[in-house]
Amino acid sequence: MSQDSASYKELHKPSHSFKTRDDYLNHELQILSVKRWRPNLPFKDYRIEWEDFIPGMAATIGKIVMVAAVVGAFAAPLGLSPEFVIENVRFELLIAAVLFVVLISGFLNPSANLAGTHGPLLPLVPLMVASGGHPMALGLLIGVLGFLLGITKGGSLLARLTSNGVCGGLLLYLGFIGITGQVKKLFEWAEGFNMGYLAFVVLIATIVMFAWLEHIKKRWLAIPLGAVMAAVIALAMGAPFEFTTSPGMPNLNPAYWWGENTGWQLGLPDWSHFVAVLPFAVLAVAMWSPDFLGQQVFQKLSYPKNSENAYMNIDDTMIAASSRQAIGSALGGGNIASSWGTYIIPASIARRPIPGGAIITGLLCVIAAIWGYPMDLAIWPPVLCVALIVGVFLPLMEAGMQMTREGKTTQSAALVVISSVLVNPVFGWSFTMLLDNLGIVGCKERALDLGKAGRWLIPGITFIVLCTVMALIGMFPGVPAIMSSFRV
Repeated sequence: MSQDSASYKELHKPSHSFKTRDDYLNHELQILSVKRWRPNLPFKDYRIEWEDFIPGMAATIGKIVMVAAVVGAFAAPLGLSPEFVIENVRFELLIAAVLFVVLISGFLNPSANLAGTHGPLLPLVPLMVASGGHPMALGLLIGVLGFLLGITKGGSLLARLTSNGVCGGLLLYLGFIGITGQVKKLFEWAEGFNMGYLAFVVLIATIVMFAWLEHIKKRWLAIPLGAVMAAVIALAMGAPFEFTTSPGMPNLNPAYWWGENTGWQLGLPDWSHFVAVLPFAVLAVAMWSPDFLGQQVFQKLSYPKNSENAYMNIDDTMIAASSRQAIGSALGGGNIASSWGTYIIPASIARRPIPGGAIITGLLCVIAAIWGYPMDLAIWPPVLCVALIVGVFLPLMEAGMQMTREGKTTQSAALVVISSVLVNPVFGWSFTMLLDNLGIVGCKERALDLGKAGRWLIPGITFIVLCTVMALIGMFPGVPAIMSSFRV
């Protein structure tokens, strides 16, 4: 029987039949053959290994932190309490775990990455609320627009039109900005109780640990080991910490969350709310393509050859994320969905496919939501910052460097970084993609092979639409928002 026609169950071999654990994990990736939008069962179509706990832990920590940040950004200008934020985060963890992480990425379509949280849109949330936005209206619009882009395969098309130079530059920028942001947050936390040197000690220890793990080829241990190390050092040096979130269940009634005097205290949205959030919804969905592409590229760089069936499908991930967004918002959640970067990057490092870790992530999210106490530890600055640095941002920088080592990629990469610093990563990606595909920068031979649609039509339309949206909501430095002139 040929390998192409054999099933995963027939091709699977026990780990003891391989010389090393790495050989076994590589073989698991190479024989994976999941079914799209049909049932996939553990041990029949894939296996759950102890390495799956690595991305599961990282994803759970990242989920708690990011959802708390998004819901908190909505809640602050609305005058809602910290208790409301914790309650909604617990609700969102259950929605993500039960309805989408386990159901879609674990069983129905393991080619779709887990639906996580849209971090890059976080700074725009206060502006969205000030513009008269409504969390449900935003969620439903993102769901509709993202679903349309997914089913028309627009996401994968934009990914194919993005060169290695453009993508590599984007990864370098996101990785560097992420690292500097986490370092700043850690020092701000430590200086808050006059122990700034604690942050320095934790970060130096993190660098040494990461280098040692790289030396012994065990980088997939960076997140759990780094989180534990940071917590132990911080506690040993006298950093303040206490558990405050007690066990319990959040309110599961959508009518409570969208009541006039309960939950969000906003009621249901009307047409004006949808108009107010439309530019933000367009921008959120436009951000997905470069974000998803970077995550898929990281898989390609981390997995062995002939592992194509284990790669995340960009269009399927868009469909999953948009469905999760629409349903989660309708139920009462405040999350803004995207592909789950704090899951897929550690999973790539650990050389694990999507489904096994998805099951673990779902279980850990349910435990954290009901138990409560793990939420306090996950958002404690030394644990959070170190986990994000070693599990997400350092690997992103490394992947960006690998993508810009060969060919005429450095020009495009540099322009992405400069343009992203000037405005934001969406502008940097769309602007440089247009210049790169026209052959003005980068590899001119590649540009000639794209055809008219790939060279200027699709990149040009994408750039114009995104610039229009960003001008409407005031994202160009020094340029007033066009929408402000229409407000009464």
